[in-house]
Amino acid sequence: MAKIRGNSVLPARREPITLQTADELSLVGELALPAERDPVATLVCLHPLPTHGGMMDSQILRKAAFRLPALADLAVLRFNTRGTWSVQGTSEGEFDKAEGERYDVAAAIEYAEFHDLPSIWLLGWSFGTDLALMYGNDPAVVGAILLSPPLRFADEGHLKSWADSGKRLKVLVPELDDYLRPPEARERFAAVPQAELVAVDGAKHLWVGDAERVLDEIVAVVHPDAAVPLPAEWDGPMETADTSSYAGYAG
Repeated sequence: MAKIRGNSVLPARREPITLQTADELSLVGELALPAERDPVATLVCLHPLPTHGGMMDSQILRKAAFRLPALADLAVLRFNTRGTWSVQGTSEGEFDKAEGERYDVAAAIEYAEFHDLPSIWLLGWSFGTDLALMYGNDPAVVGAILLSPPLRFADEGHLKSWADSGKRLKVLVPELDDYLRPPEARERFAAVPQAELVAVDGAKHLWVGDAERVLDEIVAVVHPDAAVPLPAEWDGPMETADTSSYAGYAG
């Protein structure tokens, strides 16, 4: 048995993908599937603000792709929104302040649906939570998990739309968040009766040091039959990713 570390990569079927948007942009992405089984559910990941270093390899999303296909039989679809860079490449277009990104979200959902990926959940982090709330209430989507929602671009109309849909929202709010802390978050998300808000003591916006707690919360929602907390050790092949390119990108 070997300890699972931050840059541990567990077995999965991984392939680079390209998402095509309705406004004719190509977006860089990756799909990770369980190595030997069909996935039981799907995470479509929406990353933090690219102007502040957010990308498909932001640490929570990267660790989800590294671990959850093996530990929880999940499909993990990550991609760079328009104009966003990561080691995998740079998506076409330019950052559009949550306007043109509507087409990026639609392209990711369409890809998951077209490829028959099961039980599609959105996993939004920071800016990605705004995109989920604004553009993710799609018939193909089961629900959404929101990490550190700032509610910077999403408004009351978007919250009402989710409330009316009845779809589940799981909202993880760090106690020491830079933008929206638990007391205010409870007031704002009261507009969505089915939203489950979890205040995480001691956590900060970027979840540094709290990745395992976040991954456990994600799995408990999308695959409730899986055992959590997730294993901290792995008995099998395991690679080590080179994450040195992201040394300056905590998020």
